[in-house]
Amino acid sequence: MDYIKTYESWLGDKRLNAEAKKELSELKGNNEDIEYRFGAELAFGTAGMRGIIGYGTNMMNVYTVKRATQGLSQFILKQGAEAVSRGVVISYDTRLKSDEFARAAAEVLAANGITAYLFDDVHPVPMLSFAVRNLNTYAGIMVTASHNPKQYNGYKVYGADGAQMSPEDTAVVVEYIKGITDYLGTPAPTEEQIKKYIKPVPAKVDKQYYKELTKLTISKKAIKKYGKDLKLVYTPVHGSGYIPVTTILKKIGINATVVEEQTKKDTSFSTVEVPNPEFKETLSMGIALADKIGATVVFGTDPDSDRLGVAVKNKEGEFEALSGNQVGILLLDYILTRLKEENALPANAAVVKSFVTTGMAKAICNKFGVELFEVPVGFKFIGEKIKLWEKDHSHTYVFGFEESCGYLRGTHARDKDAVVASMLCAEMVCYYTSVGKTVYQRLQEIYAEYGYVLDCNISVPFKGLHAMDDMNKVVDSLKVNPATSFDIYKVTTVRDYSKNIKTDVETGKTSEIGSPLTNCVYYELENGSFICVRPSGTEPKLKIYFSVKANNKQSAETALEKMQAAAKQLLGV
Repeated sequence: MDYIKTYESWLGDKRLNAEAKKELSELKGNNEDIEYRFGAELAFGTAGMRGIIGYGTNMMNVYTVKRATQGLSQFILKQGAEAVSRGVVISYDTRLKSDEFARAAAEVLAANGITAYLFDDVHPVPMLSFAVRNLNTYAGIMVTASHNPKQYNGYKVYGADGAQMSPEDTAVVVEYIKGITDYLGTPAPTEEQIKKYIKPVPAKVDKQYYKELTKLTISKKAIKKYGKDLKLVYTPVHGSGYIPVTTILKKIGINATVVEEQTKKDTSFSTVEVPNPEFKETLSMGIALADKIGATVVFGTDPDSDRLGVAVKNKEGEFEALSGNQVGILLLDYILTRLKEENALPANAAVVKSFVTTGMAKAICNKFGVELFEVPVGFKFIGEKIKLWEKDHSHTYVFGFEESCGYLRGTHARDKDAVVASMLCAEMVCYYTSVGKTVYQRLQEIYAEYGYVLDCNISVPFKGLHAMDDMNKVVDSLKVNPATSFDIYKVTTVRDYSKNIKTDVETGKTSEIGSPLTNCVYYELENGSFICVRPSGTEPKLKIYFSVKANNKQSAETALEKMQAAAKQLLGV
């Protein structure tokens, strides 16, 4: 039982801080907990690290953060003097220990002679991404676990382009991290190094971020006429979106009523079960306030403000929480409509979405003559498209989105931006108010025009030390005996993203998908619907995505029920 030896070595190490010593001492005799904490190392993948806060090699704590940062430091040092001098910018959200972890990362960088620009208060993911580009740093670090429950924290690394670090560079960093076996032995900076290498992020960075966002407004007349009297409710859900969202709305002239109780930096997120705004329950306080003031739209951002959740009042006068796919098609339709009306839609305009995101995007893009590109799950792949088109000028990026409530308009950032999405959401309400509609009414018009599509996903949780391996085995099993139907819905094509190959079920003919490799199986169904299965990259959950095309909502719901039952039977979950 090597994990017992590792546990005892930590507990007996004089370098262990008092908090860790107390926490680990209380575990004596609890082999199950000790095995979870010390039986593995917290994985560092293409999305960085994410785990439960606590001490141990498989947990999020100051030692795993320092070890990861030492690996990143060695990577940067290897790139040469210019990379070292450009340095790293660091941000963090409102989660427990986020500020402590951010400071620890800065000190490790300083100990290696690498400049660390550290925000003096919480800042969201998009502002970190912007700061990397604005300050021309070589990398960025964001301390967050996004929308995970309060017990979690995480650590994301960004490349020089402002997108999450590429899989290739991440693989190199991971090798450096693996080479560090002494968790408690990362270098500590001298006072001189702290003064020399740890610098505050200049205040001008925030100002320039807001300036870039104001350039993206399209419906200026509607904002001017209706913005100041708008009945719109916003909640930051105790996260880092409070200041930036309210600031940008004020700058463009839109009034929003804020859920005051949820503006506090509460590390326990005590007013919600989970700080995930895609759930109606998370927006419940906002909905109650909206009912009180007569608002028809409620929106909220998650702790690191990269995801936007929206609820709208339906024709019965009740609030419905929209899915990420529904918000995505509303924003896509709005942006393309308004750009065309303003004669500002580029001839080579392009939209990017993840391949698990709604198929309705294709129909909308076709109407406007805009090319749609599909990429694997992970906003960094959308960022890669932006980077490519800036070099070859083959396309002009207009909008990108993922079904997981992530949206980006503009190229100021290279990750999901719930600040700009909040601005667009508020602007969209102004525009539809100006033409005598609600957002809900426009959504129904979209369905009437393009046909009804019901998109949803379910998550199957896995537990234990080997949860990630177990999830991948389930996906791998689908490649051995591929399904040919789901209930009455025949499979036409099977995409195996782990091999970059798609297979025509009827002919057996194969061809390349043309996508980065990822462990995912995707079934194209005969009526244009799809089912996709993949392991989550951030949580121990198997994700199953469904996109159902039908004549109406009732037919779609009936079809979805059959498809879900068939999928669960196939997977044995």
